[in-house]
Amino acid sequence: MALPPLVHYPSVAEYREHYERVYCRGNIQTSEGIRVFFGAGKFGHAFYESTARDGRKDVFSPVRAQRIDWIKATLEHPSADLFEGWDKTARKYDATRRVAVVYEDFVVVVAMGLKLDGSLKANFVTCYQADTSIDRVRASPVWSRVVCLRQLGVR
Repeated sequence: MALPPLVHYPSVAEYREHYERVYCRGNIQTSEGIRVFFGAGKFGHAFYESTARDGRKDVFSPVRAQRIDWIKATLEHPSADLFEGWDKTARKYDATRRVAVVYEDFVVVVAMGLKLDGSLKANFVTCYQADTSIDRVRASPVWSRVVCLRQLGVR
């Protein structure tokens, strides 16, 4: 799959409309058929950055927003590199967090859960250009469906 083109809109509102139309109202699935759900409230977390590095996201990030179509392409890519996510509260890797990397240093993070029938589902957490942290991401344990299911309580 070729690198998706960057998206250029003149306003934040147009990026938000694109996100809600494609992701919140769309049907996005990973290459393994895991449905990924997107909440409208995740727009800010995905496309804003903190100017004070205090965790409070207060400024719109064109660098993140221009890569909006990379989210879907990364999730659907059959050869994405998949890693366990880091739980900073517990200070350990978490197999129910899946980090996908395909294009440059762009990462997409989803939280895995179970549907009522016991199959996997995912909730979008965030995406970002990991230019300063990509080495840490790539040094993370490889994500395993088996380990994830075990951690979710499926035997």
